[in-house]
Amino acid sequence: MNDKDKKIVDIQNDNQLILHAFQSWLEKSNLSPKTIKQHSGNIEFFAEYLCYYEPARKLDEAEENDVSSFLTDWYPRKALWASESNTKAYLASFKKFFRYLVESKRINPEIEAEVRETLKEYKEEFLEN
Repeated sequence: MNDKDKKIVDIQNDNQLILHAFQSWLEKSNLSPKTIKQHSGNIEFFAEYLCYYEPARKLDEAEENDVSSFLTDWYPRKALWASESNTKAYLASFKKFFRYLVESKRINPEIEAEVRETLKEYKEEFLEN
């Protein structure tokens, strides 16, 4: 296994820990199991995207430009299920996920604010894609 492959495996392992903690956090917020599964699955697919492009990064290293690129380009091209309603679900998942990252002290609150602003400002563009 080369260094790049090892780095990707390490990132994927770290992301699994983050995803598990996010799911536990969602369960404490009294959401339905179906909603928890949807948010977790959406963020898991985003984690795949973060490992696909250079530089590969962990979920807690993601920023607003990663979210924007994912929603405008990668998601509409790679997800056969991409639709307006599913994109709305992704918008909600990103809001929840970045709130979780702040509450768990994994990211700076300014990063969450930038993501929320991007989701709000470009919502219509994301939905059109």
